[in-house]
Amino acid sequence: MSEPAKKIVLSGLRPTGRVHLGNYWGAVKNWVDLQDQYDCRYFVADLHALTTDYADTSAIRESTIEAVTDWLSVGLDPEKAVIFVQSQVPQTAELALIFGMITPLGWLERVPTYKEQLQELRERELGTFGFLGYPVLMTADIALYRGQCVPVGKDQESHLEICREIVRRFNGMYGEVFPEPQALYTATPKVPGLDGRKMSKSYGNTIALSDSADDVKAKVMSMVTDPKRARRTDAGDPGTCNLFPFHLLYSPKEEIAQVDEECRAATRGCVDCKKHLIRNMNAALDPVRERRTEITAKPGFVREVLQEGGVRARALASSTMRDVADAMKLL
Repeated sequence: MSEPAKKIVLSGLRPTGRVHLGNYWGAVKNWVDLQDQYDCRYFVADLHALTTDYADTSAIRESTIEAVTDWLSVGLDPEKAVIFVQSQVPQTAELALIFGMITPLGWLERVPTYKEQLQELRERELGTFGFLGYPVLMTADIALYRGQCVPVGKDQESHLEICREIVRRFNGMYGEVFPEPQALYTATPKVPGLDGRKMSKSYGNTIALSDSADDVKAKVMSMVTDPKRARRTDAGDPGTCNLFPFHLLYSPKEEIAQVDEECRAATRGCVDCKKHLIRNMNAALDPVRERRTEITAKPGFVREVLQEGGVRARALASSTMRDVADAMKLL
């Protein structure tokens, strides 16, 4: 394998529709930051969505367009990164099938998230081949594009270990075809939801990148704040307030220090703090909204981006699969 000029980064997100601030700060912002330094390939993981949501696929197509519209509105550039849809690259399934042939069941059954999700999603029928084989499909996603680096938070690094094991087993059997993917640690700031829990569409506690200024105002005004501040004169603790993580993301450093000091001294009320945050958030989100409006004003633009990205992705995948066939002595 020849070493590429830039290291290859591979990452994907399931198509859940419009991107919320948790998605943005947890993944998409990092994608934008990485695209100048690395050879990046980013995809809509629609096949992964089927591992848990196969019974209702009605929203996948629309959600894909909405998500990619948001990716482009925050600066993801199809000239710098390959942006594509997972299911539009048939070699993904081909490589997943091959990896499935060499992956012991025991490896899949001991993946920590397997049993956790079975318990968390017990209302769904997840005793399926696809759900158990999720790590095999994930490995195919990475290996198909020679992925060397996968952006993850510190708590997600273990998810890559089974990918390395599968790649290692393939290379040991057939020769060095794939690099072993390594974690690319990226900052993942805390982004709570409106109610203090993790921001998630399933909780209905999100702020979307594309929310209007009035929507942001209404949502921030509804946010839970420091539970100890029953009265305006009670001293607060920014460490336990749901607003403060957003100030860390959207307010200038000198203002953050002021917010902290005045909250602790009870010289700032929660309503004033919310109004302050709303101004800063909307100032940051206005350019994103404007860019989104420009994109949606061009019918078919997002589909064109994905079609062109699909062509590039399939070319990369075809090259990989030729090497796989040669290594395995397949015609």
